[in-house]
Amino acid sequence: MHWQNNKTLAEWGLVVLRVVVGLVFLVHGGQKLLMFGLGGTAGFFGSLGIPLPMVAAVVVIAVELLGGLALLLGLGTRYVALLLAGDMLVAILTVHLPAGFFVSDGGYEFVLTLLAASLFFALAGPGLLSLDARLTKSSA
Repeated sequence: MHWQNNKTLAEWGLVVLRVVVGLVFLVHGGQKLLMFGLGGTAGFFGSLGIPLPMVAAVVVIAVELLGGLALLLGLGTRYVALLLAGDMLVAILTVHLPAGFFVSDGGYEFVLTLLAASLFFALAGPGLLSLDARLTKSSA
């Protein structure tokens, strides 16, 4: 088997990464909504000095929860991935950067990985095994 020329393996690789990253965002959005609650998330954002913390909480929860689901399905992938990348950039700058690199110290290594994966999907798209590809194919 020629690994370098196998487009099928590459497509399945995209699926695996997209599903896992989408699931991570979906669960984190769900955690903010169901465990911390809208008020708890807004309170945390307020303690960080984020303006309009209630609005920010609603936006972040929606981006992570709905964006994670959309990414998992490969629906609106490039747009959703840009929103998720922005979410992670703000998380790095407002929460994780002062703690340093390592996640064990509250640092940004995990969030940076999610930022990079999101940027990857914004640039590369979802791949052929996605709802985006199906919708594009059916409208053509």
